[in-house]
Amino acid sequence: MSASALLNLNQVTMKFGGLTAVNNVSLAVNPKDLVALIGPNGAGKTTLFNTITGIYKPTTGRVVFNNIDLKKTKSSDIAELGIARTFQNIRLFKNLTVIDNIKLAKHTRIHYGFWSGIFRTKKFLLEEKKIETECLKLLALFGLEHKKNLLAKNLSYGEQRKLEMARALGSEPKLLLLDEPAAGMNPTETKDLTDLIHLIRDQFNIAIILIEHDMKLVMEIAEKIFVLDYGNLIAEGAPKEIQNNPRVIEAYLGVESEDKS
Repeated sequence: MSASALLNLNQVTMKFGGLTAVNNVSLAVNPKDLVALIGPNGAGKTTLFNTITGIYKPTTGRVVFNNIDLKKTKSSDIAELGIARTFQNIRLFKNLTVIDNIKLAKHTRIHYGFWSGIFRTKKFLLEEKKIETECLKLLALFGLEHKKNLLAKNLSYGEQRKLEMARALGSEPKLLLLDEPAAGMNPTETKDLTDLIHLIRDQFNIAIILIEHDMKLVMEIAEKIFVLDYGNLIAEGAPKEIQNNPRVIEAYLGVESEDKS
């Protein structure tokens, strides 16, 4: 394990009965890293995200975030520690407004108590005003400020993807997990997303891990890539190294690659 890393996975295995979805995976992500997790369908990528966020508890091994072992930490508490995520299938509160979706993410950062909320004290009013301002800034970053009062279900698909990312950022994470953020987007939206992810990392000073099947986006955006195949970590390195790695080529093509070195 790396002492300086923000996230350490140490020999993590996740089994479901007789099925091993993730097998003895060790990796480290440093503060402000922008990394990709790739692999064929069924490689264990989303299972690994679910293990990091506490939806699953690893069968064996350790997940350590900011020097805290997450094995006995509830998923809701993991969010408070500073891990946020989006999902492969968009999960918004579709009958709430755009801005209310982001306000909900702020509940982990609220400092006023129950009675302050009931009696609408000065502390409550000041903090609610601060939350409103912060939410509007997030919406502006994603180009959604003019749609703040629309119901989330009335946004376009690409806008809903952006809102889910904005909501994740509303919890003020140190680590953001993006599960196929470009899924269903057209080439223009994907290009905008590439620029936006770089902006998010730099503006918020956070680490980002993304799962993505769009290899053009991955190669343009990731500084480091981890490759899973049948639950095993088969390669890690810079995009150019991964692109030319025989084991990675074999995993994607299903045939043994020629060694061109």
